[in-house]
Amino acid sequence: MRAMHIQQNYSLKALNSFGVSVSADLFTALRSSDDVDALISWRKANLSTPCLLIGGGSNMLFVHDFKGLAVVVCLKGQELIAEDDDAFYIKAAGGENWHDFVRWTIDEGYAGLENLSLIPGTVGAAPMQNIGAYGVELGDRLQSLDAIDLSTGERRTFNNEECQFAYRDSFFKRQQPDRWLIESVTFRLPKNPKWITAYAGVEAALDGQEPNARLISDAVIALRQSKLPDPKVIGNAGSFFKNPIMPIEQWKALRAKFPDLPGYPQNDNKDLIKTSAGWLIDQCAWKAFRDGDAGIYEKHALVLVNHGEASGKALWDLAERIIKSVKEKFDLTLEAEPRVID
Repeated sequence: MRAMHIQQNYSLKALNSFGVSVSADLFTALRSSDDVDALISWRKANLSTPCLLIGGGSNMLFVHDFKGLAVVVCLKGQELIAEDDDAFYIKAAGGENWHDFVRWTIDEGYAGLENLSLIPGTVGAAPMQNIGAYGVELGDRLQSLDAIDLSTGERRTFNNEECQFAYRDSFFKRQQPDRWLIESVTFRLPKNPKWITAYAGVEAALDGQEPNARLISDAVIALRQSKLPDPKVIGNAGSFFKNPIMPIEQWKALRAKFPDLPGYPQNDNKDLIKTSAGWLIDQCAWKAFRDGDAGIYEKHALVLVNHGEASGKALWDLAERIIKSVKEKFDLTLEAEPRVID
């Protein structure tokens, strides 16, 4: 078996979308099945050394340097593997760029992922977070995925139910961090899609046109670009906080005090309702706030940004100040959406 190529004291600044200057004691890249096999062997011999899996680096905030092995997943490949009367089945490797993959499916004539356009990250990282936007979650389209338990080397195929998807959550996220390496994901994309456009901005962008995957994708891209900064220009991880979900009675009590409090009923549980974390943060006057190079985006209160040389600690300290202020004003506890690596 080929030995794993490991580099020491490797800078991770280009591998996290916040652009935080941190490094890993050890680093390697997975580009082939041989590299994956080498990593499995290395893990068996080095179980006491922490291991961090990195996809696009768009869903993590490094507070400190990483004292262990950082592994960037670069596995490539995407193809139609099957079809039936109702759907196409598309398989993509874990290292494929998510947005590029979505646009490829549209170019090939497959619909179903258009609402998830321009979400940063990789195909393999997407199930971890159960990414979602504009009425669609990844769990709505996933057929199965192939993963490796790095603690044992076991390879396993998970069906949709076994992934245990929830709002920005999954079986893999709830497990020991970095235990599961997702090698590939298979999507079930409908041959007769039901377009989901009843969201602010999407319907208006279509302007009476007959919906199709490309039009919806273009509308979503334009909306995201109007609200969210480009990580290549200003460091960020997109929406930093989850939208709080609470019992309807709790929401009604809050609404009595704050009449403009947004509420979005949950189709899978009629007793729960979701509100807007961005609205809560905005009410606490954080939008466009800046402390050194750590700040909040001027166009969207939900986006934590690095204006240049902010440390991960400075960014997390700001996030904790926001959490505290929302708790004091609304008695709601915000949760970070990205993984905070302390």
